[in-house]
Amino acid sequence: MSTISVGNAPCSWGTLEFEGKEGRSYHFTQMLDELVGTGYTGSELGDWGFMPTEPDALAAEYRKRGLTMTGAYVGVKLRDPAAHAVGEEAAVRTAKLLAETAQRLGQSVQPFLVLADDAGTDPVRVANAGRVTPDLMLSDAEWNHYAQAAERIARAVKETSGLRTVFHHHCAGYVETPEEIARILELTDPTVLGLVFDTGHYAFGAGGCETVMAALERFADRIWYVHYKDFDPNVGNQAKAQGWGYFDAVRHGVFCELGQGCVDFAAVTQWLRAHDYTGFITVEQDVLPGMGAPKESAGRNRAFLRTLTL
Repeated sequence: MSTISVGNAPCSWGTLEFEGKEGRSYHFTQMLDELVGTGYTGSELGDWGFMPTEPDALAAEYRKRGLTMTGAYVGVKLRDPAAHAVGEEAAVRTAKLLAETAQRLGQSVQPFLVLADDAGTDPVRVANAGRVTPDLMLSDAEWNHYAQAAERIARAVKETSGLRTVFHHHCAGYVETPEEIARILELTDPTVLGLVFDTGHYAFGAGGCETVMAALERFADRIWYVHYKDFDPNVGNQAKAQGWGYFDAVRHGVFCELGQGCVDFAAVTQWLRAHDYTGFITVEQDVLPGMGAPKESAGRNRAFLRTLTL
C-alpha cells in the first residue's frame, strides 16, 4: 500500500487573498498550531507574507511543530503577456523559499510550486463559475501565450530551485472546465509541468461529481499532487439557478466539509493507492475571511479521512 500523508493549507483558515476579499483573522502561528492540533502533518505556505519569508525562520516554525512544507500557490495573470515576467519572478522567489526551507528541514518529500492563473480577478469568469460556456474560453492565440508562459515559469522554477511545478485548475479562472484542463496539458511539456488535481474545483467546474473518477484516469499521467476538497451539488445547483458568482457560491458553502458533498473520497483514495501515489494529499476547506470555525472544521475533515485509513 502506498504511503499517503495528510496536510492542510492556510486557505482553510480563510487566508484567501482575492481582490476585495482581503483580511486575516488568524496569525500564522495560531493557524499552524490548530492545524497540528487537529491531526495534520504538513502545510502549504499560503500567500506570500502570511508566514515568514526567510527560510531559517520559516523552517524553525515548521520544525517546532514537526511539520512538512508541502507547497505554495502562486497566481499569475497568464493571459496577459505583460504580466508574465512579474509572475515568473514571484514564482521563482516562492520556489526558492520552499526549497531552502525543505532543505533545512531535511525533508524526503519535496514541496510543489502550485501555479495557477489569477483566479477570481476577471469579472466574467467570476460571475460564471461553474457554468462556463465555450464563448467564455480563451482564443487559440490566447491559449498559446498562456501555455507558453506556464511552461516557461515551470522551467524557471526547476532551474533555480530544483522543484517541480503543478498547475492548479481553479474555478473563476481560465482553467476550470475539463476541456480547459485538457487544453493546458496538451499545450505544455509533460516532463516540466504537472497537474494538482483538486477534487472540489473539478466537480464545480465540471458541473457535478459524476466524472471525477473518469478525470483521474484521463489525466493520470500528469497528476503529481492532489487537493482534497468536497463539492455540495445542492449549492452548485442553487448557484446556477440564482446566477451566483464564485464568491457567493463559496460563501454559501459550495465547498462543504469532506464527506458532506458528492465527491467519493473512498474511491479517490483507492485510486491513488492503486496508482502508487505517495507523499501528501492536502485538504482545502476553502472559506472566505470570517466564515465558520476553521479549527473545528479541520478536525471534522481529519476525522472523516481517518475512516478512509488516511
